[in-house]
Amino acid sequence: MKLDTILAILSENPAAALHLMLPDHSFVPAHFHVTEVGRVQKDFIDCGGTVRSTTTCVLQVWVAQDHDHRLDTTKLAHIIRLASPLLKATDLPVEVEYENGAVSQFPVTEAEVTPSGVLLHLGTKHTACLAQDRCGIGAVETACCATPGCC
Repeated sequence: MKLDTILAILSENPAAALHLMLPDHSFVPAHFHVTEVGRVQKDFIDCGGTVRSTTTCVLQVWVAQDHDHRLDTTKLAHIIRLASPLLKATDLPVEVEYENGAVSQFPVTEAEVTPSGVLLHLGTKHTACLAQDRCGIGAVETACCATPGCC
């Protein structure tokens, strides 16, 4: 889900409670803090030699012992707007960085307005070979790491 879509939903539902649902349908504790809003650009080369770049808006979420803290839609929209000079764009995909045993990043896949507030559904990220046409995935003798100069 893109940042501009999330900002519109937050703005259309002022002072509403905010909930984050993890991919396993459990929830980030309601007293979470958004400790960072950042623009993350990843420049890389894939195993086939193609240079690539991805840019996302990452909301870092942290849960403290402050059980009375509640971040609502108005506060989150304000924090995101403060970050707008750093983000440089509003069409960025949004991910939530959250630590629950290990630090993970979850793409925001959907925003739902419910009777209890705004619910952000978090999805999963997966690794993949981006150069399957060059690597010959499936044939061991022509696979990426068997091709000289590929890996």
